[in-house]
Amino acid sequence: MRLVSLIEGTTLVALVFVAVPLKRLAGYPLATTIMGPVYGLAFVLYVWMLIQTVTSGHWPRRDVIRLLVVAFIPFGAFWNERDLRRRQAALASPA
Repeated sequence: MRLVSLIEGTTLVALVFVAVPLKRLAGYPLATTIMGPVYGLAFVLYVWMLIQTVTSGHWPRRDVIRLLVVAFIPFGAFWNERDLRRRQAALASPA
């Protein structure tokens, strides 16, 4: 889940801060033509992975909503990754 979150977040940042300015400011529409579907695929993969992760264990509704909302915020995935890393470490540590 962490890796997919980072991929989704990176593609969103590339779309918003590289491809869209290239299209709007430099007149290079091919940037969004390429980056748009790449981000779309990453987003679908993220949502699919989120569903798989949430259904495999107990996740509070608040965390699920946060995981979904940050997918729409540039750099949100990087903030989210810290929480996912903590969850992974807690699951890996012996109880």
